[in-house]
Amino acid sequence: MTASPLTYSLPDAVATGSLGARLGRALIPGDVVLLHGDLGMGKTTLARGMIATLCGVDDAPSPTYTLVQSYDTDRGDWLFHADLYRIEAEAELTELGLDDAFDDAICLIEWPERLGRYRPERRLDLHLTQDGDGRIAQISMIGDWGDRLANV
Repeated sequence: MTASPLTYSLPDAVATGSLGARLGRALIPGDVVLLHGDLGMGKTTLARGMIATLCGVDDAPSPTYTLVQSYDTDRGDWLFHADLYRIEAEAELTELGLDDAFDDAICLIEWPERLGRYRPERRLDLHLTQDGDGRIAQISMIGDWGDRLANV
């Protein structure tokens, strides 16, 4: 089941982080957010908003070089933030622990195009595109999300 996409205008980085914070409040373990967008579109800024809200970490590092950052949420859940930009082969994904993360964690995945067959069926596809000096965020809910995103 796919609902109509949600669209948000993000005039600056503060608005991008704020959307991340609001989205973070709606996420639970087993939720996967795929962050799509070109370099510099704000994927990490959006993820940092979610991480700050869920984990209390205000300056989360980008996982560009480590590939994965893992956090404990304030609720005692697990948050998994991955940046797949440097992944060259689908076989490399098994080493990241995606199977366990998709089942047990809140997952934020940058550069999800590299997931290949690992792309989960139930997910949020969040696309960031340029809009003048700002961005447009479009969130597509794939699978059953109920009304959890109604107040985002």
